[in-house]
Amino acid sequence: MILADKIIEERKRNGWSQEELAEKLGVSRQSVSKWESAQSVPDLNRIIKMAELFGVTTDYLLKDEIENRETPEALTEVAEVPVKIRKVSMEEATEFLKLQEKHAPLIAFGVSLCILSPVLLILLAGLANSKIIGISENAAGGIGITALLSMIAVGVYIFIKCANEGEKYKYLDKEAIETEYGVSGMVREKKNAFMSKFNLSITIGVILCILSCLPLIISGFLIDEVYIISSMVALLLVLIAIAVNMFVRVGIIRESYEKLLQEGEYTLGKKKSSVVIGRISGAYWCVVVAIYLAWSLFSENWDNTWVVWPVAGVLYGAFISIVKLVIKAEE
Repeated sequence: MILADKIIEERKRNGWSQEELAEKLGVSRQSVSKWESAQSVPDLNRIIKMAELFGVTTDYLLKDEIENRETPEALTEVAEVPVKIRKVSMEEATEFLKLQEKHAPLIAFGVSLCILSPVLLILLAGLANSKIIGISENAAGGIGITALLSMIAVGVYIFIKCANEGEKYKYLDKEAIETEYGVSGMVREKKNAFMSKFNLSITIGVILCILSCLPLIISGFLIDEVYIISSMVALLLVLIAIAVNMFVRVGIIRESYEKLLQEGEYTLGKKKSSVVIGRISGAYWCVVVAIYLAWSLFSENWDNTWVVWPVAGVLYGAFISIVKLVIKAEE
């Protein structure tokens, strides 16, 4: 095993990202990246510092023929908790990235369907209330609710299908991994090339979210017609659906790179808490859906109940932040 592989292995064993290791060594992340891809070699002082940080000998780091992890005598008395590390091959990593690229637009479409599901209901309710179309409000509600439930059903089908296809890669979310030689360099190169597209999509999405409220605000001041206001609410949801679609598409692909590199939200430490957060998140959104449907069906006030979603989205961020603080305090 060469020095580059040993640096990667020891960094991941400690659950550090490249940025975290670079900070501890007083160098840039690019330097650590070059060491791990065997493009350059750290100087002697850095090697000594790494040996101290990793709790290994300098001989182990420098001598390729030493495969077994050697620790200094001073550290032999310290009981170490064994960490199960799963090996990821180049073939497996490539297959995972291709699957994520396939799933990204599908999942983004499913999320957009869920956001757009009340649009027809809102439009028909506004038109029926203003007597512009020749159907009753009850008929408009029935058609709208049918469309709403159908779109959500399609979205849920997409989510379940993608989840089942990606089941064999669930370990990337939870377990410590070690990639074969060359995998980290390949993934890093793909990520760097992708980040410009990611930043552009996020910027456009944020702008769309900001602009989405303007038609509704302007029409509220100028025109007091129900069908106009309901149309502006529908337009708001359409713009948000487009923005969220962009967020989800690029977000899933960037996450796939971070999972293989064990960076961002997928460092070893954060993987441990992600299991708990995932379960809590699932329960949270189930409660939100139940509240939305119960309020809408009992009040029959579908024009206003959509406000549940933006409020739930804002509260979700605060809720998850609190959960993370609690988990960190318990640790």
